[in-house]
Amino acid sequence: MAHLSIIKRNIKLGVKNLLLHKLRSMLTMLGLVFGVGSVIAMLAIGEGASEEALSQIRKLGSRNIIISSQKPAEENSLANNNVRMSVYGLLYDDYRRISETIPTILKTVPVKSMQKPCRYGKRHMDLRIVGTTEKWFDLVQRNVIAGRIISRKDVDEMASVAVLTDHGARKLLAAQNVVGSTIRLGGNAYEVIGIVQTESESAGTMQMPDTDVDVYVPISTTRLHYGDIFSQRKQGSDIREQVELHRIIVEVDNERNVKRTAAAIDRSLSISHKKQDYYMDVPLALLRQARATKRTFSIVLGTIAGISLLVGGIGIMNIMLATVTERTREIGIRRAIGAKRRHIVFQFLIETLVLSIIGGVTGIGMGLFIPWVVTLTTGMPTIVTAYSLILSLGISVSVGIIFGIYPAMRASELDPIIALRHE
Repeated sequence: MAHLSIIKRNIKLGVKNLLLHKLRSMLTMLGLVFGVGSVIAMLAIGEGASEEALSQIRKLGSRNIIISSQKPAEENSLANNNVRMSVYGLLYDDYRRISETIPTILKTVPVKSMQKPCRYGKRHMDLRIVGTTEKWFDLVQRNVIAGRIISRKDVDEMASVAVLTDHGARKLLAAQNVVGSTIRLGGNAYEVIGIVQTESESAGTMQMPDTDVDVYVPISTTRLHYGDIFSQRKQGSDIREQVELHRIIVEVDNERNVKRTAAAIDRSLSISHKKQDYYMDVPLALLRQARATKRTFSIVLGTIAGISLLVGGIGIMNIMLATVTERTREIGIRRAIGAKRRHIVFQFLIETLVLSIIGGVTGIGMGLFIPWVVTLTTGMPTIVTAYSLILSLGISVSVGIIFGIYPAMRASELDPIIALRHE
């Protein structure tokens, strides 16, 4: 109890000494306030930006592999020479071989995409169509707003049914309730059986598989109605392309097998594709890369903000050295009546700790306010984490102790006789 009362008395004395020079104490704390505030704010902004990118990647599925058709460079050069047909991309045989020969694959989804003119009542416009199976909605989960999604029966029977996205429904049908209505896609009639919600953002360099999709139909129906040859008139010439599948989405049984499965798929495809007319996106690899980038980003931001804390610490040392000079006679009196060196050290460290704690707490308030303003004014998400608050306050207190030790030691080493003679 005696030690506790001594500590309380020293704290009161330290606060009293700081209040004797209010402006100087406040200016001394500003370095720590801005340092702590900038650490929290910069980490919050960095965390928010990183988490937004990570959430988009997670939506692609950490166990998914997305294989996409791409037009080889040589096909582009041939097209410029008015060659009438370009044949490239993924095949139905690729889909069957991947599904049947790689044991680590749980689900495989074929995707055929195209753009077709659509008519509903008096409305006419082009819609982006995705032909797929019922498994699509297992791998790329979307909320059902109304009706139902494509079923296995729809695919087997080549049913003329369509599931609109909310994006496509707004474009085509405005606010009408259209489940059960009939639309015409490229001259073929389809019954609208449901509406689903979609994403329109991209995840880094990797887009969502259904970015800006307007309507889903069974893949068997798209093949029956439209075939595999797509015609496009461009710069006065007819360009025809034969692409059987535009994407194949694969779900792996375990995250540990994703890399190995991707390599197996690549080996399998390289046998039948002599030209590079496909590419693979592996969300798990991008997720790991994004996490590593996030860590690096946080370290860089923390280091930059930490410099402000260092400057604040130097300011504390400077003021405390000046305080030692001002209070030399007081130190001499305390030593003369029996105070030991450790008591002098403790007294000055109490004052630096009071400065650093008040500065740190004020900086936390500033650090919480800045991200709120950034989110309010720019719409950018920010995330203030508990570790950033604890880290910032801990560094602030540490800076106060580290930069207060030298002035405290210097005060304790003053000769009592010389100190008493000081004017």
